[in-house]
Amino acid sequence: QVQLVESGGGLVQAGGSLRLSCAASGSAFSINGMGWYRQASGKQRELVATFTRSGGTLYADSVKGRFTISRENGKNTVYLQMNSLKPENTAAYYCNVFRYFLGRRTDYWGKGIPVTVSS
Repeated sequence: QVQLVESGGGLVQAGGSLRLSCAASGSAFSINGMGWYRQASGKQRELVATFTRSGGTLYADSVKGRFTISRENGKNTVYLQMNSLKPENTAAYYCNVFRYFLGRRTDYWGKGIPVTVSS
């Protein structure tokens, strides 16, 4: 199984910045992608940013130009740099890891880390 450890959340004023990190470990199989989702109170979980199976990146339209996803150590550590934060970015952020085996996708999730942006 894949274990995910998240860090870097907290409280920040509007216009400020935070950097989230996620480290994956515990599996001998290849990780095909890593990214971040978020879920605000009363809302559905949504994609924020991710590395795709091919190594490219995808971003939610609402964060393009403000958030940047990056990685170290191949695909087992991922970061999310969040700049120009807005109160509406307040949510629990979840690290996501996925891999394919025989064409089937399996997802693994972190426990979630809170991000609060004050007005």
